[in-house]
Amino acid sequence: MLNANTYVTSQKGIGGSIRNRYEDFYVEEIPEMLPTGEGPNVWIWIEKVGRTTLDVVLDIARDLHIDRKRTGFAGMKDKKALTRQWICIANMDSEEQFRQVENLDIYKTDFLKITRGRKKLRMGQLKGNKFRILIRDLDDIEKSADVANEVLKELEITGVPNYYGWQRFGKPRTNTHLVGEALIHNDLKEAVRRYVGNPSESESEENQMARQAYDDGDLEKSLELMGKGMRYEKMMVRQLIKDSKKGELTDKAYMNALHALPKPLQRMFVHAYQSYLFNDVVSRRVDMGINKYVEGDIIIDPEERIIRDKTPEEYQELIDNFEANPTVPLYGTKVPFAGGEVGEMEKSVLESYNLEKSDFEVPKMPRLGSHGLRRSLRFQVWDTSAKACDEGVLAEFSINKGSYATAVLREVMKKDVV
Repeated sequence: MLNANTYVTSQKGIGGSIRNRYEDFYVEEIPEMLPTGEGPNVWIWIEKVGRTTLDVVLDIARDLHIDRKRTGFAGMKDKKALTRQWICIANMDSEEQFRQVENLDIYKTDFLKITRGRKKLRMGQLKGNKFRILIRDLDDIEKSADVANEVLKELEITGVPNYYGWQRFGKPRTNTHLVGEALIHNDLKEAVRRYVGNPSESESEENQMARQAYDDGDLEKSLELMGKGMRYEKMMVRQLIKDSKKGELTDKAYMNALHALPKPLQRMFVHAYQSYLFNDVVSRRVDMGINKYVEGDIIIDPEERIIRDKTPEEYQELIDNFEANPTVPLYGTKVPFAGGEVGEMEKSVLESYNLEKSDFEVPKMPRLGSHGLRRSLRFQVWDTSAKACDEGVLAEFSINKGSYATAVLREVMKKDVV
């Protein structure tokens, strides 16, 4: 995982590969609440494959001729996977509108259930996710299943390093955090270039040519060459073309290009850079003990409230029972540092990137800036199992919301897991 350098389990990894087929990686949302069956909002239990959640809601909004802001979901699910989750469409209270939803035909997406709900669905309103993942290309499937079970049972006790996975940064073209880095340095032109231009050999030749045309300053040619997979790049370049007709492109034009993107994607850039730095800090704090209280730690409960005024022994007991977790900073303008050696480590990481907390203000686009927060060093994994089957090892487990299944698999496989 990007900028992740430490393991907590000692077993030799089983290796192997995942996502050989999208269906090998199954994710199911564990809802925080369920629709009531009545109310002004339409809830859809979807199954999608090979698509992002944002792609699906944009298609739904387009086909219903409504604003994307009227759609809601609890969490972004993997693109390279078979996933199930709830989508909510606000204020669709007539029967005719309900039928319009029933008649939708969204690419690579099935509507398994359509019902009504009184409440809207918002980001973060889920308990966690269940995973069923097939690990293929193993030398000894039976032995690999035994090792996988051993690692998973150990992780149930210690917890899993709370690394951000590759989905946060993009793969195979890993650039989301680089866009965020440019925003942190207040370089809007470079932020747009890193997203739209900057060709990568991991992409198709057509996409590389489109990005090169952008870098060469030919916006019209860049737009013309862009393939189907460049939906968001097209949004930005169309806006730039529009602004270029008014004269030379300025910071305002590049700001408009960024604003052309859906808000969840705009916010993703700085968050991705914060995540890149966070993984570095997690690596160093895990070395001090993933399930150990260290003097100076800032400790939070499962609802992310800071726990104060406990003895070291009391903190340790809470950590042992997953009633509390040590934290590390998702750097921002107001995030507090820990005390003692933990705090010194956190400050040294920020300094190693020549950054200060104030850099996260992003004054040219303050809405994309971040105060930061303390995020748990680890997450809990439960209901784990690993079974040998003809194709490989089938690993099953559930984890907290906001955590990455690939962080679990990384410990099992001991390799980069995408």
